[in-house]
Amino acid sequence: MRDHFEALAALAAKADESMGPAVKKACQMVADAVLSGHNVLTFGNGGSAAQALHLAAELVVRYKDDRPALGGLCLNSDVSILTACTNDYDFSVVFSRQIEALGKPGDVAFALSTSGRSPNVLKGLATARARGLRTVLLTGSRGAAEAARWDVGLVVPSEETAHVQELSLAIIHILCRFVDAERGRTQTHPM
Repeated sequence: MRDHFEALAALAAKADESMGPAVKKACQMVADAVLSGHNVLTFGNGGSAAQALHLAAELVVRYKDDRPALGGLCLNSDVSILTACTNDYDFSVVFSRQIEALGKPGDVAFALSTSGRSPNVLKGLATARARGLRTVLLTGSRGAAEAARWDVGLVVPSEETAHVQELSLAIIHILCRFVDAERGRTQTHPM
């Protein structure tokens, strides 16, 4: 247990140094979108799908402060769409198809992929860019080259999946904390 915590603490310190500007840019992008009535479309596979669900839930329900609901939509949460798309087309288009239907300019496509190489995630980001959405990829160090292709690349400086996922959750909470602070700064009336 101590080894894991010590490794995670060292990684968090390294991430604080290496990720600062990108995290700030992602925070501002997400806040600008949701506070102006746009949506953040989140998506990923496996553990990243769970993180995508978490981010959408924090936006729609709340992070810490009671506030009006904000636009968060998780694209990996609708089993009927996922299975129909996989059955009728193939798994590589499960996110791009939904972005084609739901994404609007001003929205943010927020993708999570520990490896940065998931074909359906990358296709979703490409569709988002083509439709005028802003794009974010949160990944580990193996996905650094891919992350550089998008508006914001958030690269957790680790190849260890568990640590990438743990830091991804911290980054999600930082984003939500920033959104709440921005809303408090720009809004004069409570919920």
